[in-house]
Amino acid sequence: MTGQLVTTAYGQLQGEQGSGVKVWRGIPFAAPPVGELRFRAPQPPEPWNGVREAREFGPVSLQPVSTSGTRFGGSNPVYSEDCLYLNVWSPAAEPDEALPVMVWIHGGTFVTGAGSQPMFDGVRMAGNGKVVLVTVNYRLGPFGFLHLSPLGGGLGSNLGLLDQIAALEWVQGNIAAFGGDPGRVTVFGESAGSMSIAALLAMPAAKGLFARAIMESGAAQSLSGQQGEEIAAAFLAELGLQAGGDMQLLHTLPAVKIMEAAGRMAYKLSGDSLSMYFQPVIDPLTLPQEPAQAVREGSASGIPLLIGTNLHEGNLFFREERAGESFERSLQSLELLMGIEDLSELTSDYSKTWEGQAEVLTDLFFWASSISFAEKQREHAPVWMYRFDWTVPGHPLLEKAIHGAEILYVFNNLPLLKQYGLAVTPDMAGVAEAMQTTWTAFAHNGDPSAPELAWPQYTPERRATLVFDQMSRVVDDPDGEKRRRIFAHYEG
Repeated sequence: MTGQLVTTAYGQLQGEQGSGVKVWRGIPFAAPPVGELRFRAPQPPEPWNGVREAREFGPVSLQPVSTSGTRFGGSNPVYSEDCLYLNVWSPAAEPDEALPVMVWIHGGTFVTGAGSQPMFDGVRMAGNGKVVLVTVNYRLGPFGFLHLSPLGGGLGSNLGLLDQIAALEWVQGNIAAFGGDPGRVTVFGESAGSMSIAALLAMPAAKGLFARAIMESGAAQSLSGQQGEEIAAAFLAELGLQAGGDMQLLHTLPAVKIMEAAGRMAYKLSGDSLSMYFQPVIDPLTLPQEPAQAVREGSASGIPLLIGTNLHEGNLFFREERAGESFERSLQSLELLMGIEDLSELTSDYSKTWEGQAEVLTDLFFWASSISFAEKQREHAPVWMYRFDWTVPGHPLLEKAIHGAEILYVFNNLPLLKQYGLAVTPDMAGVAEAMQTTWTAFAHNGDPSAPELAWPQYTPERRATLVFDQMSRVVDDPDGEKRRRIFAHYEG
C-alpha cells in the first residue's frame, strides 16, 4: 500500500491506498468532549504540526460493550469519551470533477454503534459508486442525548446531533481536499441515524450543510422538553444531584459513573420494555420544533428525500425464543415511544402474540411514520419510497427482512454475511448492486433512477415504491388496504 497525503484546515493527514480506494481513518472533526467540554456543544479541533497518521480508526463513543461479536467484527475497539472522529474513503483514480459526497450516520437507538463498524466499510461504495464516503461518530447515550440546557451554565442538549452538524461543517470546509464536492453532500443513515436525519432536516444550524437525504428505517422521533427534563432529573438523582444545585460534578465524575447512572435510571423507568430515553428533544436553542411538523412547514424545502423501511422490521426485536412482555404491555411501551395516547383500536386486528407485536412495531413505528414523513416532505421537494423485502429462507434470523438487514446490501459488504453462516449467492449480489447503484445515483443526480431500474417519485396518486427483492421492481401502493386502515386512525 502507498500512503496518501492531504492537507486539511487543521493540518496534514497521511492515509493509505488499496483496492482502488484511498482511505483516511480517525480524523478529528471536533475537540475531545471531555472535562469542562463534557455535556457541552462540540468545539473545533486543535490544529497540529507535521503529518498526522490517519490509518487507524479513532475510539468509539462510550456505550455498552458489544457482546455479540458482530458489531465490531470480533475486534475490541477502544471505547472513550474522546470519540469525535470521522473516516473518509475516496476513489483512487483521479476524477474529472469533484465527486458527490455521502455522509453516513450510524444507528443503534442513540446508545450504540460507530462509524468504524465493519459493515460500514466504504471501499465498494466509494469505488463502485464513484463517490467520496464519510462515516462519523457522535456522542451517544447520556453523553449525547441528555436534555441539560435548561440547567444553564453552558450545558447542552441534543449534543449528539450537534456532533453530527460539526462533522458536516468539517465536510463543508475540508472534503474538497479528498476529491469531494461540498455542494453535493447526501446524508444517509439507518434507524437512529435516520431519525437523526429527520432532526437535521428541522434544525436551523444544519441548514445548507447537505443537499440530499436518505432515511432508512426511521422517521421523526423526539421527546418533548418536559419529558427531556424529567429524564434528566431522574439521571441527576442517580448521581445525587438536583436541578439548581452545583453541576461541577458532571465534569469531574469518571465517565464510567455516568454510564452506570444512566443504566440504573433506564432500568428503574422501564425495566426491559422497549424504550428510548436518549433521543432528540425539543429544545429552543437547537431543535425548536418537532421534526415532522417543521418538515411539514418547509424546513427542508428543496432537499430531495429517499426514504423507506424493511418488510419485517419488528422481527429483530420480537422473536419466538425471547420471553417477551404481554401484547398489552408492549402496546403501552409503543404508545409511550410514539407519543400516542391509545393504540388499542388501531391494533385490534393484530394477533395478540409475539408475531403480532413484531407486526405492530413494523407497521406503526417504522412504516406508517415513514409514509407520513414522506407525505410532509413531498410538498417541498421530490421524494422516493422503497421497501426492502429480501430474505434468506430457512435462516434463523434473516428469513425475515428484519430491521438493519439492508445495510450490508447498501454498502455491498456481503462477505460479512459469513458471520451469520451464509455464503454470498448471485441473488444476494444482485440485490446489493441494485441498492448501491440507486443510492449512489441519488447522490450523483438527486434522483435514484438507474439505467436498468426506473424509479418514479412517490405521489399520493400512485405511491410508487421500489421493492428490493430477488427481482427488484416498482409496486404502486404496496399493502394499500392496510395503509388506508392505519391512516384512518392515525396521523404521525
